[in-house]
Parts: sequence; C-alpha cells; structure tokens
Amino acid sequence: MKAQLLQMTTPDGPFTVIAQDGVVLSSGWTDNPGELTGQIHPSLRPGTLEPVSGLGEISSAVEAFYAGDPAPAISVPVRQLSGPFRVHAWDVLRLVRPGQPVTYTQYAELAGNPKAVRAAASACAFNAAALFVPCHRVIRTDGSLGGFRWGLPIKQSLLAREAA
Repeated sequence: MKAQLLQMTTPDGPFTVIAQDGVVLSSGWTDNPGELTGQIHPSLRPGTLEPVSGLGEISSAVEAFYAGDPAPAISVPVRQLSGPFRVHAWDVLRLVRPGQPVTYTQYAELAGNPKAVRAAASACAFNAAALFVPCHRVIRTDGSLGGFRWGLPIKQSLLAREAA
C-alpha cells in the first residue's frame, strides 16, 4: 500500500502529513516521517511513502489554520482505527470548537462516559491525526495544558491562535 507524504513549513515548525487518497492517516509537527508511521494502525500502515508538494484540501486546510481559519481542518477526512470508545472519542473531539478548549473530564462526558477520563486522555495520546483531530483543545481541569505529543509550546501556540 502506498501513501503520500507532505512536508510543510508552519510558524510552529515543520508539519508532516501522511495521507492516502485524500484521507489523513497521520500528521504532526515533525520533519521525520518515522515519528508518524508508528502511530498509524498496522492494518492501514503504508508500505511506501511518495513525497508530494501538495495534497489539495489537506494542504489548504493547514494553510487556512495558520491564516486564522481553523474550520477547514475539521472537514478533512481522517482514518484511524482502534476500539469503539477511542474511535468515537476521536469523532467527538472534532466537535470541540476552536477557542473553546475542554477539560479531560468534559471530554469524557462529551464522549458519553463521564467516568472514562483516563480513556479520554488516552484517546488524545493515541490520536495520529494532529490538527485534523484537534487533541490540542483538551486541557487539564486546573487550566494547565496537560500533555501534547508535539510539545507544550506548540499546544500553547495552537490554542492562542484559536483564541485570537
């Protein structure tokens, strides 16, 4: 199975996307595709990556985000596989509005299981499609940032952009 590899420059550093047929499989703030391939479910993991200079709607959504419009990123198709709660939690995460972060507790409630705070946090941790599934919009109950695979400075930058 072959997928496309797009590397973009953003104000937060290099942003890389692995996509197949216009669907994001993995993305994040790195210039090392190896940091992304391990996050793709084994049944979806491509055997080869074809470098491309653009990915249409996907590229446009990243550019729009950094131009001040986070909305297009949510309409980009994403494909991730896991258990039923995690897949549902990723879908719910796409409903969290820019500039209105939720706590891990609120995220668990939105996902339909208020007692599943750890499972909700795990869904964030295992989200392969950063930006398109906006795990950066989940924060701790005390208002602190919590974790973020790509580093807290990038999470803070993303939240600040969306709050503006």
